[in-house]
Amino acid sequence: MTQKDPAAAEPAAAKTVLQRGLYFDEFEVGTRYLHRPGRTVTEADNVLFTTLTMNTQSLHLDAAWSAEQPFGQRLVNSMFTLATIVGASVAQLTQGTIVANLGFTEVAFPHPLYHGDTLYSESLVTGLRESASRPGQGIVTLEHVGRNQHGDVVARAVRSVLMWKADAHAGAQSSRGAQS
Repeated sequence: MTQKDPAAAEPAAAKTVLQRGLYFDEFEVGTRYLHRPGRTVTEADNVLFTTLTMNTQSLHLDAAWSAEQPFGQRLVNSMFTLATIVGASVAQLTQGTIVANLGFTEVAFPHPLYHGDTLYSESLVTGLRESASRPGQGIVTLEHVGRNQHGDVVARAVRSVLMWKADAHAGAQSSRGAQS
């Protein structure tokens, strides 16, 4: 029995589009990206993340103890919140076009996030500069904000990322392919 190539059975596409983030050249200061869908956070998300990261904070794990604290219930682990607002931006901004995450200069959690809240993420481009030491790459500064379903800001972080420029990335990919 002869095996058929699965791609051969499909009609030829007029155009193929690879999902990717933006190149340095495509970012504009002042542009705000709204990342959708939102993410409804469950108790299981919070407990799993908290225990996977070896965080034994009762505020995330102990319902009885947390009920006696100022917020009256468990809070979602703030590191989960941070990871989620940044993660939500990947497909739209950095998928396949990032060189490196350079770091965070500000992180704040002005309002708690609770089990059952839906987290909506957005990113504002606040700065662009070409890399002085890495030709073909540039540094993008992003302000990531997370809001709950009521619009309350639950997280804010300023992050710098090293991004490819389109032409340099294409050149780097073709030179890697020539070396293989």
